[in-house]
Amino acid sequence: MLDALGVIGDSIMTPLYYAVSAIMIGWHWAFEGIGLDPDSGWTRALSIIGLTVTIRALLIPLFVRQIKSSRNMQLLQPKIKELQKKYGHDRERLAQEQMKLWKDTGTNPFASCLPLILQMPIFFALFRTIDEAANGDAKGFLTIDQARSLQDASLLGAKIASRFLDDGALSVKIFTMTLVVLMCATTFLTQRQLMSKNMPKDAMTGPYAQQQKVLLYILPFAFAIGGIAFPIGVLLYWTTSNAWTMGQQFYVIRSNPAPGTPAFAAKEERDKKSGKAAPASVAEEPPAPVKKPPPRQQPKKQTRNQRRSQNRPNVKPGTPKEPGATDDDGIEGAQRA
Repeated sequence: MLDALGVIGDSIMTPLYYAVSAIMIGWHWAFEGIGLDPDSGWTRALSIIGLTVTIRALLIPLFVRQIKSSRNMQLLQPKIKELQKKYGHDRERLAQEQMKLWKDTGTNPFASCLPLILQMPIFFALFRTIDEAANGDAKGFLTIDQARSLQDASLLGAKIASRFLDDGALSVKIFTMTLVVLMCATTFLTQRQLMSKNMPKDAMTGPYAQQQKVLLYILPFAFAIGGIAFPIGVLLYWTTSNAWTMGQQFYVIRSNPAPGTPAFAAKEERDKKSGKAAPASVAEEPPAPVKKPPPRQQPKKQTRNQRRSQNRPNVKPGTPKEPGATDDDGIEGAQRA
């Protein structure tokens, strides 16, 4: 049963074996072309680092989406809290309103995990490729000779395919554990950087903040447990990927921080020092004066003859009065007006 599952898993992962091995071979040829020893551990290590750079460069669009989604989630926390107060008694309605809010603002709460999720299959493909090479077997485009070269490649006294759990010299275990610590530390610092620099204060107590705090401690712990079983080549991949994330995240947070965060305040301070910010002496434009409606004009008093003249514009002054009309009519009309 397990053998059958292994065969199915290998068949699913086969395209990734070819992709990972092709990128590694391409970088290996490039470093060999500039004069590096093709069988050197440094050349193999640099090829793995080149694989990391290639994968992370391809994931840049997803990383941008991740940063935007994380920023939107932070800025939406006050509205999320309002929805929780309003619909806290009705979980189904609360979930519907949250989904509507995310849809209206173009926010995907799961986008922050996309780069990590998409890297995991590549991570396991590299693990299997190096692990098979340690046994002299080839995966993907690797030939038997290339697999044996990878098997024997040594870096600082430790083979690329060595693991902490393998029986080996103390120096190998120290080097492997150093990489495990670096991998866990860079994972922690990357998550800590996002929380401490680019999260508003009012978002530090919401559900999104709790999720980030869980990831802050769970991910390094998980990598510490699994890292002792990873080959040195895989540890190099993940540590390099974390370093890339830290640099990329630092640039994005520094250049485009979320409002209300420490990074935003630091950017405003830098802008003031460089003269980019508006001068403090510039006053805001006064609001436009409110126009009052013109006073209402009272109608003038008119005699009955004047009113009749307005109603009959063709009648000229001096026209004989109508039968029965007297001068008193005009006085009475004026009094009634």
